[in-house]
Amino acid sequence: MTTANFEDVQKLSKENVDLALKSFGVVSKGFQAIAVEVADYSKKSFEDGAAHLEKLFGVKSFDKALEVQSAYAKSAYETYVAKATKISELYADLAKESYKPLETAFAKAK
Repeated sequence: MTTANFEDVQKLSKENVDLALKSFGVVSKGFQAIAVEVADYSKKSFEDGAAHLEKLFGVKSFDKALEVQSAYAKSAYETYVAKATKISELYADLAKESYKPLETAFAKAK
């Protein structure tokens, strides 16, 4: 193996390590964003549930209890769908962003 070949191998290895670190950084940042969204949703869901129970215990009639429960169910569902959509978008962005360094390497290899 000549010195030029050895230097080429070293350069390729360094580029691959740099790409792996860049991809790992993107994945790490993406999972942190997802974890923040999940934690926010969990906290809001707990707070909303506690407020709902407090409101439900204060009602005097069955009709009012049904009204309060229906409003809570609708709100909880809408919140869940919104957060699930946001989290799925974060996962899609994570997949796209983590693939970019590899896409660059494949483009160079051609």
